[in-house]
Amino acid sequence: MSESKFNKAVEIIGSLPKEGPIKPTQDDQLYFYKYFKQAKVGDNTTTRPGMLDFTGKAKWDAWTEVKGTSKEDAQDKYVKKLIEILERAGDEQSKKYIAELEAA
Repeated sequence: MSESKFNKAVEIIGSLPKEGPIKPTQDDQLYFYKYFKQAKVGDNTTTRPGMLDFTGKAKWDAWTEVKGTSKEDAQDKYVKKLIEILERAGDEQSKKYIAELEAA
């Protein structure tokens, strides 16, 4: 998986409208988060958020789950998950995004 495909996937996910036809679930969003962090930062070495920070703890736990995953594997999983979601949506915009990813 190339760095350019990963960067294109990050760009696509960042540009998805909240009320558009392509809606990653909360689980999908956590999946993207943990592999993005692993690809960009590496293993999680931060302190787990406090008891009342439910979102922060969920993100921290998700990122910690993928400890030891290489940058390349993290990028690969990120891009493949986006393609899976786009193929499931199957609309014209999704097809355009898939073409952009393949060209990257």
